[in-house]
Amino acid sequence: MSALFDQLVRRIQLDGPLSLADYMAQVLTDPHLGYYSRQQADGKDPFGRRGDFITAPEISQMFGELLGLWCADCWVNLGAPPRVILAELGPGRGTLMADLLRAAKGVPAFLAALEIHLVEVSPSLRRRQAQALGDLEVTWHDSVDQLPTSAPLLLLANEFFDALPIHQYQRTRQGWAERRIGINDAGTELVFGLAAAVPGNRLLGLPPADIGAVAELCPAGNAIAQAIGQRLAAQGGAALIVDYGYLKTQAGDSLQALRAHRYHPVLRDPGSADITAHVNFQALAEAAQAGGARPLPPVTQGEFLTHLGLDQRASQLIAQATASQAKDIAEARKRLTGDAEMGRLFKVLALTTSDGPDLAGFPTSQDPGETQATPKNNPG
Repeated sequence: MSALFDQLVRRIQLDGPLSLADYMAQVLTDPHLGYYSRQQADGKDPFGRRGDFITAPEISQMFGELLGLWCADCWVNLGAPPRVILAELGPGRGTLMADLLRAAKGVPAFLAALEIHLVEVSPSLRRRQAQALGDLEVTWHDSVDQLPTSAPLLLLANEFFDALPIHQYQRTRQGWAERRIGINDAGTELVFGLAAAVPGNRLLGLPPADIGAVAELCPAGNAIAQAIGQRLAAQGGAALIVDYGYLKTQAGDSLQALRAHRYHPVLRDPGSADITAHVNFQALAEAAQAGGARPLPPVTQGEFLTHLGLDQRASQLIAQATASQAKDIAEARKRLTGDAEMGRLFKVLALTTSDGPDLAGFPTSQDPGETQATPKNNPG
């Protein structure tokens, strides 16, 4: 039993069973005992091959470099304003931003126009990001709402929305009932249960579902997407959301915990594993549109990176690499774009303004793109 487990038990004893969203918020972000704080306090790094999961920027520098060129292209299409807010949500170790800015050196005027803003609540991760970015001037924020509104916004969110707290509901004969977390009779384990059902066969736009089906809602993610939409409508710019998930609102249980790149029971040893759920890209797009942004039809990560020139960049790096390095680069390219890897599971959603230009990597009227498949779980 851990101190965080004891806190959760006391909270349940006082207030009753917790929603999954409340559980995820405490388990992941408690400032002293939550997953990210606990990892750093123990001297562990949750990111990378030696951690619990690996993200695209940690797989290869090519990912951040291409996103840097994408941002520079957006800036040009905005009319090359003398000042632009470059923001990243959940920057991890700062790898993506560091690679992005290195690529941006190829467009000096763009680099000179940037003001770097990072949205990160973890003090320990802020320190890691500061180390990665060296002497660059960076401003940190606790939420999207704190980002400045005095210049156009270029915003990146890579594997940010999947870690936001979700609510789960299960379809019963009486209607949809929220899954909640309580304690077993012995007081030794956290267990799932159901709250009273709400009559009806529909849940916030979800199509009718069979008895036993599970549905997931992420109000926190939708609120952030709407706030981004409002910022873009007011000040101009573009946003790029990269994550694993599904294109259309649908039923399905995608909740998972990862520890050392393996699946881990969600309720066991809280604070020891990362907890995520698949992103509903339709819900994010609708929320951003409600805020005033124009969402572009999402594409797969494989399509997006290929359109941006990943194959050409990999060839450039391989030409200058040793045999061992060349093998690693080729494997990274496959990992990022392969259909059986991250290529189809991960989707890319771009947000711009109602009168904004076409954005690189996304189909135009002359380039219809491809239909996407429903994702499957992949621990990475």
